[in-house]
Amino acid sequence: MTAPAYKRILLKLSGEVLMGEGGLAIDPSVTARVAGEIKDARDAGHELCVVVGGGNIFRGISAAAKGIERATADYMGMLATVMNALAVQNALEQIGVETRVQSAIPMSSVCEPFIRRRAERHLEKGRVVVFAAGVGSPFFTTDSGAALRAAEMKCDALFKGTSVDGVYDSDPKTNANAKRYETVSYDTVLADNLKVMDASAIALCRDNNIPIVVFNIREPGNLASVLRGEGVSTVVQKEG
Repeated sequence: MTAPAYKRILLKLSGEVLMGEGGLAIDPSVTARVAGEIKDARDAGHELCVVVGGGNIFRGISAAAKGIERATADYMGMLATVMNALAVQNALEQIGVETRVQSAIPMSSVCEPFIRRRAERHLEKGRVVVFAAGVGSPFFTTDSGAALRAAEMKCDALFKGTSVDGVYDSDPKTNANAKRYETVSYDTVLADNLKVMDASAIALCRDNNIPIVVFNIREPGNLASVLRGEGVSTVVQKEG
């Protein structure tokens, strides 16, 4: 497929992307590979900001279902995203990429607070900015946090790195005949409950006309390939 050139993108990764097969919540070798993908994209001239979920360490909704009060569980999940953000920062800086972590929950001894204009300045200087702690409030997912930051940073697109190569009309892991979309509208994703991101994140991207590019981050070199318009992905965008 031929994709338009996106100058500034927000890359949304699930926390599970950082896990290795050995059961480590944060596998240094896997994190290093992901960092290499980000570096390749930055070296190709793109400005990148990143949001990483926390599900490899703690998942608030699951914990709430088991008896932890929901707001408390969500705050615990936000702290998990800070740990992942620091791991990604460390991996990027080990390969020479200047990186800043900004947290929606202020913790000045660990990282910067989220300040939009400061984040924009980092991007303009060629740094990667990793946004942590979601939106800083419970009852919102990191998908919503990614959509919000993409809108605030005036990103040209939100790239959702997953374990599948796009959006399907049913689960390709259980249905061999599942159809992959080249492009699909925000409204179709919401109406058909296609599970790209949560509904509030999809609606926020729709309202701000931010395309969502869904691709397989586990395939080496795929982020740079998709950015060149050569890889396999699905673009969620407005109809027409």
